[in-house]
Amino acid sequence: MSCVTVRVQADTFDATHETALLLRRRDDVGGVGAFTGIVRGGGGLVALELEHYPGMTESMMRQIAESACTRFGLTGCTVIHRVGRLEVGMPIVLVLCAAAHRKAALEGTEFMMDWLKTSAPFWKREEFSNGRSEWVQPRAQDDAATARWGTLGT
Repeated sequence: MSCVTVRVQADTFDATHETALLLRRRDDVGGVGAFTGIVRGGGGLVALELEHYPGMTESMMRQIAESACTRFGLTGCTVIHRVGRLEVGMPIVLVLCAAAHRKAALEGTEFMMDWLKTSAPFWKREEFSNGRSEWVQPRAQDDAATARWGTLGT
């Protein structure tokens, strides 16, 4: 049985419910690292439109999560990423990493987010209040954050 749950969905998620599912029938968890990403506004941004490549996206998310489980000794991991049109203030991603100790849970969560940001095949188009829209381009600081972990498999 895999320690990983991966979903791509248009619907919102309930972090409390997902945490309860992750911890169900477990007595080996001492901490859960959690990150909920929210669509951030500013500069007239009103929404993000997220697209993905079905099958390929889930496969890469699973690879990242399984690598985190191995690297940090996680006892469980949940990653949910939303697609479709998401307005400012809406949740976009949830990462939960369970481990015997907090350091592993927190590092696993950070590792997952860095790799998801740079390697999961999602395309984001920003929509602005003036009607303008543009595709989000990769950022050097995201690549640098991922590079500090070395390769995905180690």
